Amino acid sequence: MALLREEDAAKLREIFDERLKGDVTLVHYTQIAGKLIVPGAATCPACKDTRELLQELADTSDHITLELHDFAAEVDQAAKVGVEKIPATLVTSAASDGRVRYFGVPSGYEFASLVEDVIDVGSGTSELAAETEEALKGLQKDVHIQVFVTPT
Repeated sequence: MALLREEDAAKLREIFDERLKGDVTLVHYTQIAGKLIVPGAATCPACKDTRELLQELADTSDHITLELHDFAAEVDQAAKVGVEKIPATLVTSAASDGRVRYFGVPSGYEFASLVEDVIDVGSGTSELAAETEEALKGLQKDVHIQVFVTPT
């Protein structure tokens, strides 16, 4: 069963056709369910829904690709890119290295943010004011910003 309603997918197709200028890859670290169930092993209840939602999003535009990685099988690769928990999604392009990241299911308000991030990364632009961009250029060291979102 689709997570996106057809009218929402159609609207996304329209938005992406109009606004996406380049290709975007959603690099997704997840738990790939196997046929063997190991009692007591860590599970990721949000992984399946996240993977399905991202696939539906990728299906709305030829400019969006979903790249799946099995977190358990690719621990070293995940560590290289700084992924320590799943589900994790990095929004990347040829010009962007995946600094935009989502942990958990990007649903509700977070889904709208994901769509905007895909557009920004795929267009090589942001909606920051010129003054803000200029101020950011003056930073002397890297800054690590984390935004935590909850509907409550």
